[in-house]
Amino acid sequence: MRGIVAFCILLCTASPGFAGAAEVTLTEGDLAPSFEARTFSGGMWKSDEHFGKKFVVVYFYPADFTNGCTRQACSFRDRMTELEEADVEVVGISGDSPGTHELFSRVHSLNFPLISDEEGKVAEAFGVPVRTGDTITRMVEGVEQTLTRGVTASRWTFIIGKDGRIIRKDTTVDAEQDCRKVLETVRRLTAEAE
Repeated sequence: MRGIVAFCILLCTASPGFAGAAEVTLTEGDLAPSFEARTFSGGMWKSDEHFGKKFVVVYFYPADFTNGCTRQACSFRDRMTELEEADVEVVGISGDSPGTHELFSRVHSLNFPLISDEEGKVAEAFGVPVRTGDTITRMVEGVEQTLTRGVTASRWTFIIGKDGRIIRKDTTVDAEQDCRKVLETVRRLTAEAE
């Protein structure tokens, strides 16, 4: 398992209502925490099946159907061909429910998985600060929807290298520029390795 410390994270066993400051401090060069979490489709996304094979972008964001988060997700969607050509895989993580993720992904035709971290356990493993969740109302496909999230994560992006180590940690993410910065970082590192 490449020496990665396994923080096996099963969201269904986390205590409800968890929110607070994360205690883990990860830095560039550290092994990325191993985790398992549910996607909106009901499947499990297992980091050990992805880390160490490609570059993996793990981006945490506050909430589906909000302006910055929508721009960030759509930027990754729109540049997916470039990301795939650079051997990059993307996964988005927020405290939104699987149902909200399903709507968000469908409405915006997202082409990468979204993980529901309703208890904030994946965020905690990465040291991402979270605060209490919220409920918002949005018109989605002509129907008023009440959307609930368990926690609200800070907007942080991690790039995991092909060795399973964190090669970039961005805690001051510009939602619209995040994908561009990811591509620049990966392309620079790939060129340096050649």
